[in-house]
Amino acid sequence: MSKITFLGAGSTVFAKNVLGDCMTVDALQGFEFALFDIDHERLKDSEMMLQNLKQSLGSTVEVVAYTDRKEALRDAKYVINAIQVGGYDPSTIIDFEIPKKYGLRQTIADTIGIGGIFRSLRTIPVMMDFAKDMEEVCPDAWFLNYTNPMAALTGAMNRYTSIKTVGLCHSVQVCADHLLKSLEMPTDNVQWKIAGINHLAWLLEITRNGEDLYPEIKRRAREKQKTKHDDMVRFELMERFGYYVTESSEHNAEYHPYFIKSQYPELIDRFNIPLDEYPRRCVNQIEGWKKMREDLVHDKNLTHERTHEYGSYIIEAMETDKPFKIGGNVLNTGGLISNLPEKACVEVPCLVDASGVTPTYVGELPEQLAALDRTNINTQLLTIEAAMTKKREHIYHAAMLDPHTSAELSIDDIVALCDDLIEAHGDWLPKYEKNVSVSTSRV
Repeated sequence: MSKITFLGAGSTVFAKNVLGDCMTVDALQGFEFALFDIDHERLKDSEMMLQNLKQSLGSTVEVVAYTDRKEALRDAKYVINAIQVGGYDPSTIIDFEIPKKYGLRQTIADTIGIGGIFRSLRTIPVMMDFAKDMEEVCPDAWFLNYTNPMAALTGAMNRYTSIKTVGLCHSVQVCADHLLKSLEMPTDNVQWKIAGINHLAWLLEITRNGEDLYPEIKRRAREKQKTKHDDMVRFELMERFGYYVTESSEHNAEYHPYFIKSQYPELIDRFNIPLDEYPRRCVNQIEGWKKMREDLVHDKNLTHERTHEYGSYIIEAMETDKPFKIGGNVLNTGGLISNLPEKACVEVPCLVDASGVTPTYVGELPEQLAALDRTNINTQLLTIEAAMTKKREHIYHAAMLDPHTSAELSIDDIVALCDDLIEAHGDWLPKYEKNVSVSTSRV
């Protein structure tokens, strides 16, 4: 029996989306869905939900919950990763509250920025443990990573393990439709091309029936910017740099040095930036789960329609050898994007079939877009360096090169902030020895 293992299966709603999708695929009937989570109560909830969904859909998959990770992984053909190390409490709270003491504000803090750096540092060691288990019990499995920070985690897996890994995000496949709908433009017969890095990939081309849509998109966007809306940061980036970016304005507000500035607090209102957005979402999700749990977990008539998540389409393409195109996160091996570093994890069009995931060559990004991506890649690569060497100085380097952090804080304050975050995270992080030659005094 072929096996799909889901790590972080206590993410019940996401498990429903991805594994529910798989239940609708003819080629995946008879598969075992192996569920694993360190939260056994949430694991049971997901198992019950998927058993109910299996019955409603008339699927022949076998749903099995495991409390032993290695056994869950044993002989898996595909492994889906959706973990969050440290959770909202304590880790997300730490990622937001300690930087605030230094005057550093964030919106989401799951990609780069000081919060993204520490989320990577918590998660990469766990991913290395996954890889070690997989190299022993399912060395040929494909690892489908949905966990953020996408570029740092997928990059670490591909550079430091033998596990075949592709990173998957939601932003690529919905980008063009979202943009056109927000500007009240038709979405039929549209062709588009996207490439860059995760959350900073760029809509390089967009046409409808062969006509370039960018002139009209930009005209409408300028009009829309005259009134407040939820996508003001992305429209500003498009106006200044020429292209629309895949990930939301609340994300992009903290990837650049231009928007969240203590010296210019009026920018928060001008660009409608939701500071502390992710903690709010976490609190709302926790409260919402309490209300949703009864309906989702115990509903015997639970139904599901296939979503736009790439997971099931990738597995189906590999099983049937019917090609499918995705926007995947892979190493920039051979210069897929020729003006980004080879060690970078890039998000490019990929062809999926029985031979696996084959990235396509993009060539050069417009130089201003490559430059913006490189500012984030610098921090990602140094975060990986810190995680793999356990050298505290590389944590400092990653933070000092982060666009938002370095625009707001002095070097001394960045070092002191990193030290405070390391101490506050305690056992959620490995031990990082302090380099005595680095000053940590505040000015």
